[in-house]
Amino acid sequence: MTHELKEALRKQALEEGFQVAAFAPVAPPPHHDHLQTWLDQGCHGSMSWMTRNRQKREDPRQLMENLGTILVLGTNYKPPDDPLAGLADPSCGIISAYARNRDYHDRIKKRVRRLARWIETQTGQTIQGRIFVDTAPVLEKPLAAAAGLGWQGKNTLLVNRQYGCWLFLAELFLSITLPPDPPTPDHCGTCTRCIDACPTKALTPYQLDASKCLAYLSIEHQGAIPEEFHKPMKNRLYGCDDCLVACPFNRFGPTTENPDFLPRKELINPPLEQLQQLDDEQFRERFRQSPVKRIGLERFRRNLAICIENRSE
Repeated sequence: MTHELKEALRKQALEEGFQVAAFAPVAPPPHHDHLQTWLDQGCHGSMSWMTRNRQKREDPRQLMENLGTILVLGTNYKPPDDPLAGLADPSCGIISAYARNRDYHDRIKKRVRRLARWIETQTGQTIQGRIFVDTAPVLEKPLAAAAGLGWQGKNTLLVNRQYGCWLFLAELFLSITLPPDPPTPDHCGTCTRCIDACPTKALTPYQLDASKCLAYLSIEHQGAIPEEFHKPMKNRLYGCDDCLVACPFNRFGPTTENPDFLPRKELINPPLEQLQQLDDEQFRERFRQSPVKRIGLERFRRNLAICIENRSE
């Protein structure tokens, strides 16, 4: 019965719109012990929240009592076009592919809630559970690797053989016990395309120095962006997809069919001059329901100023 429930749950997850679903061991994920070293090296930049709840990040059992199962889910968000095509036109701003439509957190969380209700209906009992979508001290990519959804590549992202790096991740912690799936071997081999593609050399094999990463600097970092990163930023207005796009496994995956994650026309390489005119209300309307809205107009203008500075050189 345990095996049948596990496979029925996996099947239901796919019917809810997830492309992949797998079960991780209820244990510290691979390389969890590297977290403290990474923090000690200052690779988290100014993300002070990374230093909190370290033990919970390292051991998922500390996030929920009676944890019996960790279901890891993946949603394909691969865009239909090359998200780096705008680099050829310095008069436009590039927005990371994940942020060109609706914020994925709430959309995916609703699906996971439906899945949790389905489990209770199937078993006829109340089941304790917790849902995580990049919003808690969870080492999501290591857990996904432990579940066999892929492996954590040299760009530190999860790499899936079918969908490449284009997966949003979510986790459903459950009090019932279901057997884990086997992990997937690392298939990066000698490839270093992601490392070579990084504009600021923020990557070394299997480690990211966030303090040098343009995605971190343009989204998470709240102060001025150090001048040494201005030119490498070019016209990347929000985020950076270079190490993701460079991965050769991305050529296999299909484009997302979810309309929530297909790019909105106005968020595909918008003209910089047009964005200069936005006041706070217009900014909020332009980026309504997009993750871009979360950085606020001040940080957005900071990024925009660098893009315009690079355009004139």
